[in-house]
Amino acid sequence: MTADNEMSIKEAFQRAQKSHNNKAKLVASLKSRYNKLEDKTMFHEEFVHYLKYAMIVYKREPAVENVIEFVAKFSTSFQSPPKTEEEEEEEEDDEDDHPFLSFIFNFLLESHKANSHAVRFRVCQLINKLLGSMAENAQIDDDLFDRIHQAMLVRVTDKFPNVRIQAALAMARLQQPSDPDCPTISAYILILENDTNAEVRRAVLSCIAMSPQTLPKVFKRTRDIKENVRKLAYQVLADKVHIKALTIAQRVGLLQHGLHDTSEAIREVVCSRLLPAWLLLLDGNIIELLHRLDVENCAETAMETLKALFKGMSTEELLQNRAQLDNRKLIPVDSLTCENVVYWRVLCEFIKGKGNDGDEMLEQVLPDAATYAEYLRSYLKTVTDMSEEQRADYTQLEMGMTKEFISQQLIHLIESLDTNEEGGRKRVLAVLQEMLTLPQTPSSLVCLLTEKLLLIILDDQRRVQTVAEIISDVMEPITEVSQPVDENKSRRQQVQLAEVKVRIMEAKEALENCIAAQDFSQAAELKESITKLEDSRNQILQEISESNQPVIKEVRTEKNDPETLLRCLTMCAELLKKMNIKTPIGPTISALMSSLILPSIANPYPAVRNMAVVCLGTCTLHSKELAKTHMVLLLQIAQLDEVKIRISALRSIIDLLLLFGFQLLSETASSPTAQPNQSPERQEDDAAAEDKGDVPEDTAQSILVMLSEFLDSEVSDLRTETAEGLAKLMYTGRISSAKMLSRLVLLWYNPITEDDTHLRHCLGVFFQLYARESRSHQEVVEESFLPTIRTLLEAPATSPLAEVDVNNVVELLVELTRPSALIKPSTNIEETSVHDFLAVRMCGEMLKDPTAPEVRLYAKALSNLEFSRDDAVKEDLQSLLQQLVQVVKDHICLRALEKMLQQLTDSKEQTELLSASPPQPLDVNADEAAADDLSKSVKRAKRGQRKASTAKGGRKPSRKAESSEESDGENVPETVSVVRPSRRAKTAALEKTKLDLNPLINQEANVS
Repeated sequence: MTADNEMSIKEAFQRAQKSHNNKAKLVASLKSRYNKLEDKTMFHEEFVHYLKYAMIVYKREPAVENVIEFVAKFSTSFQSPPKTEEEEEEEEDDEDDHPFLSFIFNFLLESHKANSHAVRFRVCQLINKLLGSMAENAQIDDDLFDRIHQAMLVRVTDKFPNVRIQAALAMARLQQPSDPDCPTISAYILILENDTNAEVRRAVLSCIAMSPQTLPKVFKRTRDIKENVRKLAYQVLADKVHIKALTIAQRVGLLQHGLHDTSEAIREVVCSRLLPAWLLLLDGNIIELLHRLDVENCAETAMETLKALFKGMSTEELLQNRAQLDNRKLIPVDSLTCENVVYWRVLCEFIKGKGNDGDEMLEQVLPDAATYAEYLRSYLKTVTDMSEEQRADYTQLEMGMTKEFISQQLIHLIESLDTNEEGGRKRVLAVLQEMLTLPQTPSSLVCLLTEKLLLIILDDQRRVQTVAEIISDVMEPITEVSQPVDENKSRRQQVQLAEVKVRIMEAKEALENCIAAQDFSQAAELKESITKLEDSRNQILQEISESNQPVIKEVRTEKNDPETLLRCLTMCAELLKKMNIKTPIGPTISALMSSLILPSIANPYPAVRNMAVVCLGTCTLHSKELAKTHMVLLLQIAQLDEVKIRISALRSIIDLLLLFGFQLLSETASSPTAQPNQSPERQEDDAAAEDKGDVPEDTAQSILVMLSEFLDSEVSDLRTETAEGLAKLMYTGRISSAKMLSRLVLLWYNPITEDDTHLRHCLGVFFQLYARESRSHQEVVEESFLPTIRTLLEAPATSPLAEVDVNNVVELLVELTRPSALIKPSTNIEETSVHDFLAVRMCGEMLKDPTAPEVRLYAKALSNLEFSRDDAVKEDLQSLLQQLVQVVKDHICLRALEKMLQQLTDSKEQTELLSASPPQPLDVNADEAAADDLSKSVKRAKRGQRKASTAKGGRKPSRKAESSEESDGENVPETVSVVRPSRRAKTAALEKTKLDLNPLINQEANVS
């Protein structure tokens, strides 16, 4: 090969580094020279020689990236263009792959096992670009295919994330979705489920082919811990997956989680990519989309979906997409479906939410209140409670449930009506009262009907009066009773009738005799008497006919069946919930308490008892006297009844303690002669309460003992409710208990509660808010530190707590007590911090047994504490550390203690030096150093917060695996707002940082 040719390859590589050079011209020029050569071997060797300079650079330098791009284009330029079937048949014996392309592939495959991670990265990157640059229907040799496949399968398990990323991308064209045993698909699935690096998971998501095997794995990534992975998963599902390929549960899950995601970007992707893609597949039919979501069982998700769609529509589009409304602005009863009634409801609520701007639009989609009230009444009368026989028939059950769902949506539409007009409002109220009074109204609609009734009535007194009248009509309905015929009276009437008939006959006979004797005056008198007797006979006949008909009277009959009691208690509970908590209990509510609520507490039916407990608990919130009276009853129910009723009673107890404090217990248990302002001495931390009035310690202690027992309950719902209640009591300051906090921490880490997501989420949020609220709360956490750690260390092997990572618990408690984590940190830097006391506690624990295994745990925790600048505290810690250094024998612990002792000594000397030195002039470098220190402290605080919020007994992630150096965009530090430099300054800075391969190439040339 001539020198000119040698320079041409070198020159091509030098020019390829510059992004402004035309790669196509370089490829064409070098290719023409290559085709002129008879012996290609020297060209191959020299080309690879210059390629190696780029392959040893791991950093994504622009010059190196340009060279890699040039090599990929040049190598694939030798590939023959796609052939037709006839040409393939004629040239079956021809070699498919060009020698240069085969040579490059062989070189790369031989280099993929290199020790240098830079070389492995560039090998995978080049293979990815080579395969990606080939034509869509390109073919390669089967042996080469298998070799590439095997090499990339090895590299997707590489130690370095960037290597795994490029290997995964390189295998994109090697996967076979139709083959259930495809090794590439299996490797992709393994990466998605197990790879710790988010960028690797993203790379696989971007290139994995959709199939019945891979779809569930991609769907699972929508719940990934990393925001960018979740976002890409939604984009992939929107672009590659048809809505029919997803099950109803998957569609609902995607929308439910996506629309409520904490990230605004993901919510935006769902609204702008996923929903439009689904609508496009359904020809823009929103009703059909709702049908695909099973609105009847997932109404909330469907409503959120509609609201998201409506936000992107204009006013004209909203009115064009109206449901099938007739000229009355109503959906005909025969056309009502679950989908169109939900669409109608959400459309009206969305327009009404616009305020005054939507009033005119609302008039076009909703009639006046009176018209709608009649429409609602006519439909609700067709919905009745189903009998047991009807419920046994699946078809009738489904139709009944559908009617109830439609009724619920129509009742919800009342909120959108304009009830300011008196006539319409009265008609709506009359319809609601009528529906609540009718016994045929399904029980499932009673709560909703009562809620809308109370929403229209604003005055509490009128609310109470209205609901009380309805309850009275339901419990004592007016019925018509027929009275039986009185037989004695009927017999007397018959006797009277007989007597009158006899007298009439006698009078007629006498009349005939008088006429025969021509005694006309006597005959006239007899005729008058006969007329009177006939009138008397007719009157008696009328009385007999009236007495034979039964008398119907309207009377009130009392009903006490479970269905009626449950209906009345439901209305009463809704009333008490809607009432202002400051509204006192009047005589009407007191009457309901004595006649309805308290008797139902002892009802044999659990549903009735549960609703009665709810009513009792809600009612006691309105009156402290009632709370004192019935607190003992609620405590008994919380311990003795069924689980559901116990939970209701427990909620009521927690609410009472939150509202009135433990002072309520003292007033309940104290004697009349007790002094109200006398404060007892506290002997136990568990009996601490905010209202330090006349609180008997045994009463408060018994409550806490009961709650503590509930935390050990095998019933998860009762355990969760208790933990949530204790968290509320502690956060509001009603309880200040280190032991109870320790119990909650242990419960949070306990593997038994792993499936209880509500409990885990509740406690996870509580710990952060509680510890950051005030220093006193941090002191409680510090006091619970040693008992918690001792419990974990002493847990037997059979206990679930033995599986908990103690290091993780220590990290959490240390972060919770960090002074800088407070919402309002103390401005006094000389003030003693909570970590000071925590360090003394740990040192004392280590001195008790310096050979114990947990000494290493405490030594590690000591190095993560933030100490105050108090000299007395530092001297005490130095004294304790010096004692520990003398007795501790473990080398790792000893080094950690000595290092910490040295840091305390240095900080003390530095403080003394600063206090003794005069003021110095301003130093720019000192400011930069201070800024560096500040940024480090900020990073440390943020890292601590992350650990505290995610620590749940899992293993601590490796720093090496998460280093930003090893993964593009994995752990990007938070940006700090700085002044934006000018374009010229940025260009100059970029030129300085660019890597140039020319010096290396020239140096090699000079040496040679």
